[in-house]
Amino acid sequence: MAESAREELSALAAIFCGPGEWEVLSHSETDGTMFRILTKAEGLMGEDVPLELLFHLPVNYPSCLPAISVHSEHLTRAQSMTVKEKLLKQAENLLSEPMVHELVLWIQHNLRHVLNQPETGSGREKCTFATGTTVDDGLWMTLLHLDHMRAKTKYVQTVEKWASDLQLTGRLMFMGKIILILLQGDRSNIKVSGI
Repeated sequence: MAESAREELSALAAIFCGPGEWEVLSHSETDGTMFRILTKAEGLMGEDVPLELLFHLPVNYPSCLPAISVHSEHLTRAQSMTVKEKLLKQAENLLSEPMVHELVLWIQHNLRHVLNQPETGSGREKCTFATGTTVDDGLWMTLLHLDHMRAKTKYVQTVEKWASDLQLTGRLMFMGKIILILLQGDRSNIKVSGI
């Protein structure tokens, strides 16, 4: 990790020094550093919206964009994805310099405007980690059991369309006329890998 990134982490720890505002989740010379910042921003009605921002700084940061996850009980999933995309777009303007504090300040001042815009979430990542993995920040898994399958091909097509539309990954298992569907997803960074 670059010296400027180390200095940025020290500065962030000093800035976000309130109880629970800052937490380093992992640090590795090969995978980079992952940390969480808890902050608040002004929502649509002027209320304080608590935000949990999860950043993953790859080892080649700030030459590469950080991975970002956004969580808030006050935002819908689509709104969280829109906020994440806007943060990544803003980060592109700051490439090659430490940017996390600037991004936090930007969302604190612009959340209301971001939420006011029509949701244009594409769900696509613009920068992947050096190792090609994703951050596990709320993985969930569910098993669906459908009885009395009449037209196997139609069921498979329908489930594949749902998975694609909802950006889920999973497996289909057939047991005679019963179909079991194992689906998994992530609260903010779901990638379709096919069924």
